[in-house]
Amino acid sequence: MVWRGALVVAAALAATVAAWSQSAELAVSELLFHPSSGEAEYVELRNTTDTSLDLASYRLVRVLADTLGRHYQLPSHTVPPGGYVVLTRDAASVAGCFRVLYSDRLLECQLPPFPDGGGSVVVARADSSIVDRFDYAPSMHSQLLRNKAGVSLERRSFSKATNAPGNWFSASSTSGYGTPGYENSQSDELLAEAVSFVPSAKVIVPGEEELAVAYVLDRSDLAARAEVYSRDGRVVRRLLNGGLMGAAGSVEWDGRGEDGTRLPQGQYLLQVTLYDLHGTTQRLRFVVALAGGL
Repeated sequence: MVWRGALVVAAALAATVAAWSQSAELAVSELLFHPSSGEAEYVELRNTTDTSLDLASYRLVRVLADTLGRHYQLPSHTVPPGGYVVLTRDAASVAGCFRVLYSDRLLECQLPPFPDGGGSVVVARADSSIVDRFDYAPSMHSQLLRNKAGVSLERRSFSKATNAPGNWFSASSTSGYGTPGYENSQSDELLAEAVSFVPSAKVIVPGEEELAVAYVLDRSDLAARAEVYSRDGRVVRRLLNGGLMGAAGSVEWDGRGEDGTRLPQGQYLLQVTLYDLHGTTQRLRFVVALAGGL
């Protein structure tokens, strides 16, 4: 549907930014604006209120030269309090590329263009009043990432203004570089006062269970190397090689080596090295034993 009302000029938008950026009932939560080749873009919205919202009452709006243009009707869907919804042109593509925990939150519809070089995501009501606006840029991604294609931008806090400095960051590698339909891997709500890594077990049985090292961090701008060593000091598996960490997540090992074969019984050392852009590092080590499997 093409909006046929008067265009909204830049001055009018600027005058209302403070009001809607901190009180959006349907807020922009995550954006994949630069998908990998052949993949689909997506926008995630969150209901920040304590009542259900009818998605069909809202629109995504294209922005041209800071002026509102075409309105894109959203599908009929009830978003519960605190709930998430993901909008994309190709739900199968998103489900195939990311860990989708709730398929019913993934909805297909037409989207405005989201240029790789930067742009805006605008959510408006049917009467064209703006609900939320996120002005994104590639520079918001972590500088630790070599390739930013296929990595979503996640909102860190809903208590801060949408465009507050530092409120957006790259989704973590441990989450698959995107969390469509559920809590963001870089959410400030997940941050802890101190770094903590907790292994699920000291002994695992390959083929029956995996080692999961759950972590929480005190900051969300760290990358990591995670390597498994044999008793003679050889690296037998690289689990993370410069992977971007989230505020919380987990590192998994299935007891297999680099070639995918099951490793012999015995003790192994899992070493995680955290580092930031300034060269500061922190190293953690865990001993785990592989028992006999099937």
